[in-house]
Amino acid sequence: MKIPCHETEVKALKAVVEQRRSGVVIAPAGAGKSLVLRALTSLLPPARYSCHYIKVTDLSPRDLWREIAFAVGAKPAGIFPALVRSIQEHFDSSFNDNGIRQVILVDEAHDLRPKALSLLKIMTNYDMDSRLVVSVVLAGQPSLKNMLYRPGMEEVRRRLAHCGELRLLSRDETKRYIEHRIHVAGGTKVPFDDAAIEAIFEMSRGNLGAIDQLAGKSLEIADKEKHQVVDSNDAVQARNGLWM
Repeated sequence: MKIPCHETEVKALKAVVEQRRSGVVIAPAGAGKSLVLRALTSLLPPARYSCHYIKVTDLSPRDLWREIAFAVGAKPAGIFPALVRSIQEHFDSSFNDNGIRQVILVDEAHDLRPKALSLLKIMTNYDMDSRLVVSVVLAGQPSLKNMLYRPGMEEVRRRLAHCGELRLLSRDETKRYIEHRIHVAGGTKVPFDDAAIEAIFEMSRGNLGAIDQLAGKSLEIADKEKHQVVDSNDAVQARNGLWM
């Protein structure tokens, strides 16, 4: 299924990476930022780009760089400056020897500590910006945008050539998303009546994760009750049986 706002962001981020720049996508939880990162990766040919996915969980600057070193296969180093140099040398070597540019995809970037986020300017600064061999794509919730506008983050913002935002699904998109998931699973008919889909949208408000949970639980309940299709009552029971 093609969601217009997702397609727009994927195309914009792809263009940024091709320009040897970095970017950020802001989205509320469940709006599909991880989906956008996966789609971006699928569009970057492995003969030219090496993509590394990192999911942040409140990492310190040192731990973030260690995570990056592990992801890209750089030699570990105990001293922080040596660790940074090791990663930069790995990026240089990859580009000089094979012509492959590194792309670091940082998911849940709103959990980054400000000092760790500020290191973006170090990661993307090569030979005083005359040679850009790595792109960084940040993906996070709206608090990431607030962090980027804190005092002292001006240099980081200047290195982000694109800042896009995702929204939750609309009513019609929710219906098409459910139909798409059924089709991908091998189904030929959508086992939800219109009232059930409407109820799922109202309860999920277009949140992809919530839609998946509600639809899956609704199917379980309908099957248990021997219903031919999921109805709105099944959807409501599903909501009552989930932590949402």
